Amino acid sequence: MAEDVRLRKPKWLKTQLRSGPNFQDLKSIVEKLDVHTVCQEALCPNISECWERRAATIMILGETCTRSCGFCAVKTGKPTWNDPLEPSRTAAAVKRMGLKHCVITSVDRDDLDDGGASIWAETIDAIHREIPGCSVEVLTPDFKGKVDDILTVLKSKPEIMSHNMETIRRLHWDVRPQARYERSLAVLRQSVEFGLQTKTSIMVGLGERNDEIFDLMRDVRQTGTQVFSLGQYLQPTVNHLPVRRYVTPDEFEAFKIFGYEIGFEYVESGPLVRSSYHADEQIIKMEKKGVSK
Repeated sequence: MAEDVRLRKPKWLKTQLRSGPNFQDLKSIVEKLDVHTVCQEALCPNISECWERRAATIMILGETCTRSCGFCAVKTGKPTWNDPLEPSRTAAAVKRMGLKHCVITSVDRDDLDDGGASIWAETIDAIHREIPGCSVEVLTPDFKGKVDDILTVLKSKPEIMSHNMETIRRLHWDVRPQARYERSLAVLRQSVEFGLQTKTSIMVGLGERNDEIFDLMRDVRQTGTQVFSLGQYLQPTVNHLPVRRYVTPDEFEAFKIFGYEIGFEYVESGPLVRSSYHADEQIIKMEKKGVSK
């Protein structure tokens, strides 16, 4: 493997720090209600922009992940979380934030018998019950591929079911050592077969070739997944996988064009795109195009 060299970040990845009243309000709500956000835990570069737009991705099942993915800044270790009231607190946070579309994600909880699926279902149900007009987008783990646990989440009928492929087949072992490429495809396929709007996302810049990205996009489309997004990987700390290249805006545009050519109904592709980046705007666009159910 080539010696790791930190590449200079190109101008198209520069972000503007925003810390206005909406940012401060969301920060206060998160702290008072003791909820976690992936925006904070994963050191997302878009946090100031999104929070100022009153958009946040809430992370359930604690802040400690049982997996050790090479790209992720979320803390890894032995979880101590045990909070049966978390679904109601999460719903309360969504209500206080005034969200019309919320994104929920979680750490991996391989230590739990059901991978946390029951808490996932309770959280989705609580939001639907407490905020009837709020649509729910979930970004879930793979639950070790256990069909019954995935089904537990699907039965709560989130408006969008998302599970990330993260990277191409060849790099899976280095990037997601405790995950499996085919297992993630199976999660997407199960969601589509259940009848839910299904979405996945990947990062680029980890050493993949463009033809490998196209192959992954074909694999995902064959599951029936309707929505695909991809963005630039950014190294959160020196202890994480290095950036091998910065993908240009023109390349991102080419990926977007290809995605529509092979049948995706909605494609989000750009340097700063993340799984939940502008998710609230995405669902409005999909509804206008007749994609969202």
